[in-house]
Parts: sequence; C-alpha cells; structure tokens
Amino acid sequence: MNKLWKRTLAAAMAGTMVFGLSACGSSGGAEGDGNLVFMIWDSGQKSGMEAIAEAYMEEHPDVNIEVQAVGWDEYWTKLEASAKSNSMPDIFWMHSNQMYTYADAGILADCTDIVDEANYSEISVENAKGSDGKIYGVPKDKDTIALLYNKEIFDEAGVEYPTAEWTWDDMTEASQKIYDATGKYGYMAYSHDQIGYWDFVYQNGGQILSDDGTKAMYTEPATADAIKYYIGLQQNDWCPTQEDFANGGASELFFSGQGAMYYAGNWDLANLCATYPDMNGKWDVTVLPKCPDPAEGDGRAVISNSVSYATAAEGKNHDAAMEFLEFLGSEEGQRIQGESGVAIPAYNGLEDTWVQTFADQGYEVNVGSLIDQFDYSVKYVNNASRRVWEPEVEQTVLDIYAGNLTVDEGIQQMQDQVTEAIAEQQ
Repeated sequence: MNKLWKRTLAAAMAGTMVFGLSACGSSGGAEGDGNLVFMIWDSGQKSGMEAIAEAYMEEHPDVNIEVQAVGWDEYWTKLEASAKSNSMPDIFWMHSNQMYTYADAGILADCTDIVDEANYSEISVENAKGSDGKIYGVPKDKDTIALLYNKEIFDEAGVEYPTAEWTWDDMTEASQKIYDATGKYGYMAYSHDQIGYWDFVYQNGGQILSDDGTKAMYTEPATADAIKYYIGLQQNDWCPTQEDFANGGASELFFSGQGAMYYAGNWDLANLCATYPDMNGKWDVTVLPKCPDPAEGDGRAVISNSVSYATAAEGKNHDAAMEFLEFLGSEEGQRIQGESGVAIPAYNGLEDTWVQTFADQGYEVNVGSLIDQFDYSVKYVNNASRRVWEPEVEQTVLDIYAGNLTVDEGIQQMQDQVTEAIAEQQ
C-alpha cells in the first residue's frame, strides 16, 4: 500500500471514504435478471437519462432500467458504501474528480474496447482514463464556462453589452461604470477553481499542474500573477465579498437584480432558464473575456470538464450493463442526451442538439456562442492525488480571502500542499 492509500485509510477512520483494493463491486438483484439500476447525482438530468433508457428498452424488451437520482453528497456516500459491500449500481456516473480513485482501486470495468476515441472530444476521453491509461468509463458529456450578463442592469447603467472580443480590462471597466451609475455589483468573482481563478491562470499562460500532472505550478510567475489578479478583484467596491456570497450565491444576486455579471457552467443554464422564467430575454451569455496581456499564448482559455458513464468491474449484470454503456456512448444515445438540454454531448458533431433545445423552448440565450470555446478549451486540472490536495487548496484560497494569509503566503502554501500530495502518491 503506497503512501497515498495509507493517508486515505487514515481519513477513512474519521469517516471519509476508503476502498479495499479487492472491492470490485457487484450489482444488486438476482444474477442476470435484466433489471438494471442506473444512479445519477442530478435530478435535473433524470428525464434525459430516462429518455435514453426508454429508447434502449424499446430495442431490448428483456431489459428494465430504473434511473435513480440522488443529491451530490448522498450520491458519493452511497457509491462508496456500495463499493465496499460489493453491491454497486449497475450503471452510474463517474466524475473526473473521483475517476483515478475508483479506477486505480480496481473498482471500475475496463471500457477501452467499447470506446472509439475518435468519436468523442479528447478532453472527454482523457477524463475517462485511470492512471494506467486505460478507459474506465464511456464519455458522457463535455462542459464549458459562460459569462452571464444582466441586460437590464447594463441598460440602466448605459453600458454596452459584453462581446466576444472583451478582455479582463473591458470587464473591470464595465463593472466600475455599472457600480458608479447604479450602485449595483459588476462582475462577481466568487471563490471557485473551474468557474473562477483556473480560467484566469490558463488565459494568462500559466498552469496549475505540469502537463504530465507530476508537478505543482502555483508559484510560476504566470500562474501566481493570475491568482493574485483574480483574488484582487474582490478589493473593488463593485465585487461582493466571499461573506456576501455565503449569504446569497452569485446566481441569486444576479437574478434578483443586484449584480450584473458572473461565470457559470453550461450545465446550469437550462435550469436557470426554467427557474427564472420572468427573466427570459433580460439576460444573456457570451464567451469568457480574454487576458489582455498574457505571459504566453493569445489570452484565450476555458477549463472544460466531463462526466463518464461507468459500471463495476464484476457486477452480477455485468454483460447487460456493458451493452447499455455502449448504447449510452452511441450517436443515438448521445443525441437523446443533447436534446434534453442539460448537457453538451461528448460525441463530436452533436453540440447543436444541446444548443437547439434552448430555442425550441423559447429561451432567449445565445448558448451557441459557447460552443466556439471548445477550440481553446483546457482539460480540467486533475491527477491521481487530486482528492487529497483539492480540499486543502480550497481552504487555503478561503484563508487568503479571509485575511488569514497574504496572497504570496497562500500561493506558496498551495504549491507545498500539492507537491506533498503528489510525493505521497508515488
């Protein structure tokens, strides 16, 4: 057992997950009975997943698939418990945050033979791999980040709407003008990695990890400068504090007319449209502003992540689950997902199926502009030790915001935290 697994085991003693290396998992129910349980963590996507399952069951009348949706925290608690008791769901979603942990422990089935990499985005395929380079999930989707802007507030302030050519300077200048004219927030820079400072880092030509994931890069000048810039945005009157965000999230401030701009994942857009129907036509989205003077590159970058469909390595319904996984990854299965409007298919060429759903439902948001960002997307930052260092780094960022650390002290601490986690994993 290597150092990382020893550390994981110690965490488990305090109530955190641990897997025995022999926990390969097996599905519940009678062996080979054709009743498959499909577990997901997003109730907003349940109808889309059910639509895929129904299409499959029409072609396979001997199979019954039950989609179970639970909340994020409950999802991982259940999945961890089922992995330890060899009773995993037949099919389940696997987030890239957890892929290495489950795959490297021998828990997931090898899907290399059923995934044609040429059909999917490179990022989606890479996020489905374990440390050994094998594919342990069928690519489900790919995501991107949007700049949301409140047109009513821009109009009130007499400021032109954001464009695809905007830079960081344009965003901050507009924020100041909006605040001066209306007293409302401009860009709301809340503490987050993928939907926050990571994008700024890569736009500036920096990196969080080296290309091979073996080295922390926080103290590199391009990275450190971007982190300082992002955290420093909170020093402006037009940006809420992290305490403000704790009392009301950026989306609440935005849709209540208190803030003009914030970043959100494309996976939130359909839900936001449905949740705030009275705001239809009063807000829109565009691509992320670019860095005006990057240390390297052209100033454009956006962090892109993805989810995979997976099954246990040794489930009782293993063969049936693998066959359904193939359908989930097929052009037909991916098209049905895109038409549900909640996720952009990982399958190349089906992006417009997601885009079209917004127009079909009468939502006046230019989501098609976001597809262009895949041309310069950056793979979600991840390595085999991420589950150890990620919560530590997140807390360090919050300590900087709280004034418990200077930005320089915090950046060095993040560098040390990631370096130590990588060393212990080896």
